[in-house]
Amino acid sequence: MSKEQIVASLDIGSSKIRTVIALMEEEKKMSNIIGVGVSPSTGMRKGNIIDVDETISNISAALEDAERMSGAPIHHVFVGINGNHIESFDSKGVIAISHAGSEIIEDDINRVLEAAQAVSMPSNRRILRIIPKSFSVDDQKGIKNPVGMIGVRLEVDAHIITGQGTIIKNIEKAVHQAGVDIDDVVPSSLAAAEAVLSRRQKELGVVVIDIGCGSTSIAVYEEGTTLHAASLPVGGESVTNDIAIGLRTSIDTAEKIKIEYGTTAPEEVNDRETIDLSLISKIDNHKVSKKHMSEIIQARYHEIFVMVKDELRAIGRDGMLPAGAILTGAGVKVPGCMDLAREVLGLPVQIGFPTEVDGVVDKIDDPAYATAIGLVVWGSRFEGRSYGFGSFDVKKVLSGIKGWFKNLLP
Repeated sequence: MSKEQIVASLDIGSSKIRTVIALMEEEKKMSNIIGVGVSPSTGMRKGNIIDVDETISNISAALEDAERMSGAPIHHVFVGINGNHIESFDSKGVIAISHAGSEIIEDDINRVLEAAQAVSMPSNRRILRIIPKSFSVDDQKGIKNPVGMIGVRLEVDAHIITGQGTIIKNIEKAVHQAGVDIDDVVPSSLAAAEAVLSRRQKELGVVVIDIGCGSTSIAVYEEGTTLHAASLPVGGESVTNDIAIGLRTSIDTAEKIKIEYGTTAPEEVNDRETIDLSLISKIDNHKVSKKHMSEIIQARYHEIFVMVKDELRAIGRDGMLPAGAILTGAGVKVPGCMDLAREVLGLPVQIGFPTEVDGVVDKIDDPAYATAIGLVVWGSRFEGRSYGFGSFDVKKVLSGIKGWFKNLLP
């Protein structure tokens, strides 16, 4: 990376599209945020495009907003995506070391990751990331960097993250038609983790829970690398729908009272307290019980955290993450969310705010911006170093492994 470089991100969510422009300086560790843009996401639903023209218009509005603030034009972006189509699984790759001296070189790392990628998948799935968790050389396991070691057999335990090819292509098409090129497409769960996690948390064991509008993404880290990633089909939109049905209100009214009066702790609400909808809506004019609304919100958030707990149990990490759970995304700003998560998950819990950033901090000191900030951090650390994107790229993988090893060093 040059001494000074502009990196831009585009977080395409189901409720909002956020853009962040950062000035990256080689001698500084922090990203200097110089522009922020946001627009409604009216063409997306649960991570899928439902209206291409609307999505292009929304993306353009967010980009123009950030360009206006920064005074810098955006030509290419790192794009964050989420949704139920994001899936992940573990895979192993094994190769023989046959060249002179049996010393493992970078080309062997490439070959073993290519072997790990050779798995049976539906034709419409696309590999977004191949993340090496650890390597084995002959009978020695748990190796972080096998380059330079002597052996005859190299094995890798890798985690592969995939998405539905047609959904990703439609998002890429919308971004291109908005007038910018794509540097990389990154799962939102990984991007958010880059923004809110410290290296120590990743080493100890931690789960990032990103509650968005259409879905909830999780990423589990242990020993410095990604252990598991998943996307759950519930989010803030599910809460709003529940309120609209339970209190017989319009969706817009349900969203307003959720933001203004919502809480996941109904025991703290007076039984007689009501909300007069005529004061905030032209459609609804009746009164509703604030306690009843809180019970509806609590039930849905409880379901979300139970689903996260089930994911952790499936990988043997239920209650076993010393650094606990980090909550991020717009959906975690509901009062009482942290206490409910702590109760259900049985882990220490805190709200994750973007770190290692400078500049217009007042604009992005918000868990809703974790993915957008994480994408520019990702861009500064891993630019040109994708573990896997579309087809297998030798140069990208080799460069990616170097960056991965470098980030493991204290």
